[in-house]
Amino acid sequence: MNSPVRHQLKARRVQFDFDNTPLHWLKDDPFSTHVINGIHLLLPAGELWFCRVYNQALPLVSDDQLRADVEGFIRQEAVHSRAHSKAQLYLERHGLSVDEYVQRVEWLFGTFLGEAPFGLTFLQRKAIQKQWLVLRVGLIAAIEHFTGVLGQWAMDNDTWEQNGDPAMVDLFKWHLAEEVEHRTVAFDLFEHLCKSQLGFYVSRQALMAIVFPLFIYFISEGGRSLARQDPDPQVRKLGRTLIPQLLVQLEQTGKQTRNVPTFTFLVNATLRWLSPRFHPIHEGDTEQALAYLARSPAAKAAAMH
Repeated sequence: MNSPVRHQLKARRVQFDFDNTPLHWLKDDPFSTHVINGIHLLLPAGELWFCRVYNQALPLVSDDQLRADVEGFIRQEAVHSRAHSKAQLYLERHGLSVDEYVQRVEWLFGTFLGEAPFGLTFLQRKAIQKQWLVLRVGLIAAIEHFTGVLGQWAMDNDTWEQNGDPAMVDLFKWHLAEEVEHRTVAFDLFEHLCKSQLGFYVSRQALMAIVFPLFIYFISEGGRSLARQDPDPQVRKLGRTLIPQLLVQLEQTGKQTRNVPTFTFLVNATLRWLSPRFHPIHEGDTEQALAYLARSPAAKAAAMH
């Protein structure tokens, strides 16, 4: 299922052209399109936050291989952030405003999860500073669990290629293949920085209890904020649905079209995290991800420069 060989993570300097990408880039499926497009609003600020936290954590890493993995992770996430920022321009070209939602995301990562949340400078005292840093590394580990399992879901998925705009499909599949490729790094770093096995297990469960509802909220709200602005009045109704209704629709659409993962898929992935024996190496297939990256048009073009 997975590759036992450690390989160095490298950033692929990809470029995407969305000039001909329609707003509903998954044909006849505005629901899946808007839910997935909401990720463009969430990731640029989120992934730059990952990079900031990991740069602060690097001096604490005493294992050379792990340090190399963390450095490779930072480089990949920085490229992901830039690619999704460009996709925000595609949304704006279609007449959708992203500013209000992006400001909320930037508040989450910049103010709430920053070095001094809400201006609480006591978190910058040396004794507490390290604990706050390790806590944020743990939050990233929980978030990366979802990006990793969604990455494997995308590697197994064939409906996007059948139904989708090639440039947008390649953006998501390239990104998600790299999530599979580096899926162990966040977990390994958090474990490395936690003092005891028990402390590591208990804290990663507590952090998942925070991350799972936040993840569901921000994915739902991103999709709703875009659907509310859709030119089609029928699609705009989606923007007014409550989150529980949206999750029911996610389940139904996921089963019918396979363009999105079902809510059940996300819950099952979260339940696997509960096991004391859990490790992300078992959550994906590195060879399969690398095979996609070898044929991704954008990654191939980047490799030639």
